[in-house]
Amino acid sequence: MTTDLTLLQQVSVKIRVKHYSIRTEEAYLGWIKRFIFFHNKQHPRQLRAQHIEQFLSYLAVEKNVSASTQNQALSAISFLYKDVLAMDIPELENVSRAKKPQKLPVVLTQYEVKCLLAQLDGTVWLIASLLYGSGMRLLECLRLRVKDVDLNKNQIIIRDGKGQKDRITMLPQSLVKPLATHLEKVKLLHTQALANNYGTVYLPNALAKKYPFANTEWAWQYVFPAKHASIDPRSDTNQRHHVNEQVIQRAIKMAIVAANIAKPASCHSLRHSFATHLLESGYDIRTIQELLGHQDVQTTMIYTHVLNKGGKGVISPLDNV
Repeated sequence: MTTDLTLLQQVSVKIRVKHYSIRTEEAYLGWIKRFIFFHNKQHPRQLRAQHIEQFLSYLAVEKNVSASTQNQALSAISFLYKDVLAMDIPELENVSRAKKPQKLPVVLTQYEVKCLLAQLDGTVWLIASLLYGSGMRLLECLRLRVKDVDLNKNQIIIRDGKGQKDRITMLPQSLVKPLATHLEKVKLLHTQALANNYGTVYLPNALAKKYPFANTEWAWQYVFPAKHASIDPRSDTNQRHHVNEQVIQRAIKMAIVAANIAKPASCHSLRHSFATHLLESGYDIRTIQELLGHQDVQTTMIYTHVLNKGGKGVISPLDNV
């Protein structure tokens, strides 16, 4: 790697070589900066295992971060040492681990989902319907490309999902027509953009090099594009990105309140509800695991604890009195 690059620039280059997302890049750079500043700007080559342990323990004890946040910090530091500095990290034995709370997912009833969707319209309604109808994560839905939606086979291909894995999930029959109508509008928007000489879309580096003109093709456009073009932070190119997830999150939060749903629900609750309602309908846990893209079936098993059968399905003795 070029030695005249700063350390953080070297990290960015290595992340992009491995085709990690821009979110991962931002998160890793943030944690590496915090790690370096925590140790008074010493170069990481001068630091040892005990320094890593001190930082991770500080996050857990002083900052009271969650287990997932601490793990992300460790992943960033491990990436720095192993992939950028080519240094092995010894076993970390004295880290105060953040506790991972055992929380059940927030699940809506089918009636609550109906009430929630009734408060939405347009693109937000379509996205929320897809989250519940297919079990996708929000970003998986927003990152969909036109070529990955098969209206004839009623299926959606999710590319580079969590864990950088592809999978196939269902496209509800009831959404085929609304989605087709939506895509017609998006295609018109793309045609107008091309006429104004800026109808490109972001492609991963490897694909951009292999197919240099694919970024203007209809098949590669986002299903849910933003209204306006913006500057891509990696390429400095003015092009159309997908809808900002915060816009969808806020709209769904407002709809939850408007629907008088007294639960701390969010976009992700629609995915939880998808899995739980499939279980209630008698579908096999392994099938649901594949649809959700879980690596371990134990992750999917959490939904067996939130079926609409209070107290694990046991009938209270009071009901027999």
